[in-house]
Amino acid sequence: MVPLNEIKILEMVIIWILFILIIFIVLAIDLGVFHKKDEVISIRQSLYWTFIWVSLALLFCIPVYFIYQNNTGHIDITEISPTGAVIKYITGYIIEKSLSLDNIFVIALIFSYFKIPPKFQHRILFWGILGAIVLRGTIILLGASLLRHFQWVGYFFGLLLLYSAFKMLHTKHESHDFKNSSAIKLLSRFLPISWEPHDGKFMIILNGKRTATVALACLVVVEFSDVLFAVDSIPAIFAVTTDPFLVFSSNIFAILGLRTLYFFLAGILDKFYYLKYSLIIILAYVGIKMLVVDLYEFPSSLSLIFILMSLMIGIMVSLLKKRTDPETKPFN
Repeated sequence: MVPLNEIKILEMVIIWILFILIIFIVLAIDLGVFHKKDEVISIRQSLYWTFIWVSLALLFCIPVYFIYQNNTGHIDITEISPTGAVIKYITGYIIEKSLSLDNIFVIALIFSYFKIPPKFQHRILFWGILGAIVLRGTIILLGASLLRHFQWVGYFFGLLLLYSAFKMLHTKHESHDFKNSSAIKLLSRFLPISWEPHDGKFMIILNGKRTATVALACLVVVEFSDVLFAVDSIPAIFAVTTDPFLVFSSNIFAILGLRTLYFFLAGILDKFYYLKYSLIIILAYVGIKMLVVDLYEFPSSLSLIFILMSLMIGIMVSLLKKRTDPETKPFN
């Protein structure tokens, strides 16, 4: 008879494989069927697809409930109830989704700097998502392993989140010389770069040599920026749960809808200046939560309510301030 622990591990591996397979199938259908041609994504289309991605993320609560009904698929230190797993998944999803707003602003700056036409932006974001899945998956598995073996890592993550909140409070997004960034310097070591537009192609043959285009340079910078944002968002979700599957699935569903959300929000983020302070409060909250975990464990439901209220207050204050003071500074 196969030992129970081995059966649990096998079930966990199958769940991970199925989840990753489903994600790649959905992405393949997205690019190969619905967005096969390069075209400008309208606000109406972006809202439509954002609704689809959010709906899929919420529908995933159903399999999460059944996966954890028998404590299948998780390798956390403590047991997680089905309801608790769903709450942690939703909380992680909302944290990642909210923190990605700052990422959207940076992506808009990158596209503007490299002068990427709107019709090619979706393709770059698509391949950026694929890279993010691999990079974030690696970071999540590594972080979860460290948290299980070294308790002090949790305190380090807590301090990192407090530092990120402080940095966000005092940092403004301004124009950067992305051509001199570490990402471009790394790319130029492997391939020469042509800064001329080439119809959205990532590589071309120029003077008999394989050459990177401005689209590939832009993609590499977007990937590097995502890694930097993952340093904030992933530890924030670890404050909610250290279960790798819940962290990974909530993270991935949040960034899957980032592409379509970008086309809707990139042009209107200036209306939500005070949302920045909501993100700062959320980062500070989860940082403190990790630092005092041995003294007091915040209920998952409380964390979910606190995060939702912080976002709602930030949005409402921004809209009210914009109405009374049209000169309000943009989200930065």
